Amino acid sequence: MARPTTKEALIEESSKYYTQLVDLLKSMTPVQLNQPFSFDVSKEKGAHWQRDQNIHDVLIHLHEWHKLLIDWVTSNQKGEPRQFLKEGYNWRTYGAMNDAFRVENQASSYQEAHVQFEKSHEQVMALLLDFSTEDLFTKNVFPWVGGSTLGSYFVSSTASHYVWAIKKIKKFKKSLT
Repeated sequence: MARPTTKEALIEESSKYYTQLVDLLKSMTPVQLNQPFSFDVSKEKGAHWQRDQNIHDVLIHLHEWHKLLIDWVTSNQKGEPRQFLKEGYNWRTYGAMNDAFRVENQASSYQEAHVQFEKSHEQVMALLLDFSTEDLFTKNVFPWVGGSTLGSYFVSSTASHYVWAIKKIKKFKKSLT
């Protein structure tokens, strides 16, 4: 996947992979959707292979990253400085933040996680509409973004994350056959 560099491409990629993810979930039975992951992760790189125990955990992860983006953008737009990551975490320790998201949301059901994910996706896409391509993909437009672009955060929280989730869920679905 080539990273989007325009607002239109970002909307298109985010929508495309969101639809693919939702369609993948629709192709699975309720038992499969609620079943623990059982595939071999011994050769996989990345802490997330060990972290996420089921599809619920994947959807919660996506939802929590949507919330990070929404809260970060809306707070900073109001003049209330806020870092992107949850307070107490940085880019060296965000793995622990991801672990905390999973633990904090264990009481919710798959269905609740799915609804939260859908709602936060809609909120992110609505927020995205407030910005131009220049706002999203030009450096230094918003001082609170730092050395990156606002668009890169939207890409990472939507399209790129959805591709990651699709890969993981497909691996799980394949292991069931």
